[in-house]
Amino acid sequence: MVTKKKRLKDWIIFLVLILIICGGTLYYLYFFKPKNSLELYQELTFAESYKEIQQLFLEGYESNFSKEDFNYIQSNTANRVGQFTLFEYNEKSYIIMTSPGTEKLKVLAVEELPEDIRNFFMEIAN
Repeated sequence: MVTKKKRLKDWIIFLVLILIICGGTLYYLYFFKPKNSLELYQELTFAESYKEIQQLFLEGYESNFSKEDFNYIQSNTANRVGQFTLFEYNEKSYIIMTSPGTEKLKVLAVEELPEDIRNFFMEIAN
């Protein structure tokens, strides 16, 4: 004969497991977003639909990535995945290449941008 304490303990364990499974799933769906360029590449490559990728965009910037871009990425393999940061100052811009896929960024290279490329990036930002 099973005691009431044993039955209550089994129910508590069952509910805690369900809570952990559901909570983990919700966390993954709502909070797990790519944190670096390697994870972004994996999201783009293994996405099942264009709509899935559009959820990664900041609101208002969805139009910067077309369905044709998505199809091209899906049908081709990247030669290399790089991660870059752009710093703009009053008169100069610098591009910093960092290590993709690492927990902490490591700087691989720093270059000042030529004026025409600087203007290109400034136009994109506006």
